[in-house]
Amino acid sequence: MFKVLLIDDEPLIGNVIRTLFNWKEHGFEFVGEAYSGTAALTMIEESPPHIAIIDVNMPEMNGVELHGIIRERYPAIKTIMLSSYDDYDYVRECLRSGAVDYLLKHRLDEPLLRNVLNKAVQDLQQESRAQEGRLASRKMEESMKPVFIRSYIADLVRGKEDAGTLDAASGMENLYPDAVSYTAAALQIIPFLLLTESFSDRQTNRLVQQAVDVMQQSLGDIHERTAAYVENGRVVVVFAFKDRSEHTGASEAHRWMGKVQHALELMLNLKSAYALGHPCTSLSQLGASYRSAEKALDASPAGEPDAMAADADRTNPSAGGRTIAPQLRVALTIEEQKQLLLAMESLDQERLRRLIASVCGSVRHQPLHSPAVQLIVSELLHTGDKAIKKSIPSSAPEAARDGLPPRGDLGRIGSMAELEQWLQSYFAALLNLLKQQRTAGSYSRHVSQAIHFILERYQGYVTLEMAAGAIGLNPSYLSRLFKEETGYTFSEYVNRVRIDAGKKLLESGQYSVKQISSQVGFTTYNYFFKVFKEFTGMTPHAYLSSLRPEIM
Repeated sequence: MFKVLLIDDEPLIGNVIRTLFNWKEHGFEFVGEAYSGTAALTMIEESPPHIAIIDVNMPEMNGVELHGIIRERYPAIKTIMLSSYDDYDYVRECLRSGAVDYLLKHRLDEPLLRNVLNKAVQDLQQESRAQEGRLASRKMEESMKPVFIRSYIADLVRGKEDAGTLDAASGMENLYPDAVSYTAAALQIIPFLLLTESFSDRQTNRLVQQAVDVMQQSLGDIHERTAAYVENGRVVVVFAFKDRSEHTGASEAHRWMGKVQHALELMLNLKSAYALGHPCTSLSQLGASYRSAEKALDASPAGEPDAMAADADRTNPSAGGRTIAPQLRVALTIEEQKQLLLAMESLDQERLRRLIASVCGSVRHQPLHSPAVQLIVSELLHTGDKAIKKSIPSSAPEAARDGLPPRGDLGRIGSMAELEQWLQSYFAALLNLLKQQRTAGSYSRHVSQAIHFILERYQGYVTLEMAAGAIGLNPSYLSRLFKEETGYTFSEYVNRVRIDAGKKLLESGQYSVKQISSQVGFTTYNYFFKVFKEFTGMTPHAYLSSLRPEIM
């Protein structure tokens, strides 16, 4: 309902206008009459109308003066002028200064009045939409301001050439008011590459946004401390200080970064590492501060001298006996991948444990968050996936893999020792999964347990009595049950497992027949030779010869 106020010193005109039509029926409310400019201003101050109809010719304060005051004090009110022929010059002045239209008193009727009122309503609605648009734009601008700030900071530390010239154009000249010094910190989400390896771009962007939002919430005012994403799980944090004390600034920065790390771990289960750059006195120097932080962050990890010392012992004779810097690994070797697959296929847990320990030891001197370490861990996991795909039918339910530690746990790993422990647990569970697959089928629970026992112990001393004791059965009963369900005696099944493992080792081409015989659990080479021929119909050497064309 649009409120209309009439301002005219002639009551007769007011009575005519008030009774021309049913105001409410047409969306208007006639809120009253004022007989002078002074009275009108009092009424407007108490309750401003949407539309004011003003007589041009009034004593004391004429309509032109009143119109000017209303336009100045209450610009949202729409004005319509009442006039006669002899005062049109005044009307024209009001029209130039914003009046909607004018009405001639002697021609006043319902259609004319409603037409002018509707015109005023259209102006009000148009201005309302424009105001809503301006408010929405301001709201959007405010919501986007952090995005622009982060983009500006990221470009600045990346060394983008035009970043420094954009501050005035983008309103960044007052980004850090009253700041006299700055420090940049580089923070790395440690398992970022591993976690996002199987992510879509949308999922990766979502993780990045969540991490930066959590960090900024912990840091507080963006005009004092700013978090901005750089790349590959790395975030820059800019600290703006009003105090020139470097010691105070560094202490404050470390305190805030501790809060950020805690928030990332608490809210997103993400471990992180950070380093502070050197202080600087202008934003143009922030890139250099950030690069010094990155250099410190990506330096060889402290607190692990063993791997460093072992590598430092190697010397280069051609370099005058100087020590050689440890060689950085970037991937698993083909041989390591073969050995991993072989250990999993032969269910050799001890070999698998040693291989993982060896791989982790070879990268211990590199930062945990480095792309090389993350790639090597990724290759280890892919090798495990290959073993699963090879041994478990694609038709098997996905629940068969539920026993494996979730890879999301990598987000909580913050040291190489923790990473190695997780990998050992992962591959131990994977090996157990493969053993369960070997024992799956129509076997009873007790026979499955006996087979599982064999698969775990075949490399050493294993007997029916040992298996029966572990399961809690009478040896004679287990022997009869085992033979009925598998078609083999217990000792025959043990030898079958040992020969299968021996064949895989022969196929690898890495070991001699004598070495293999002891690795798969045979006490003598001659017995291995005899059993191998019984199961395969050929000697180990003949089997090896039959593989050579395939190996070549």
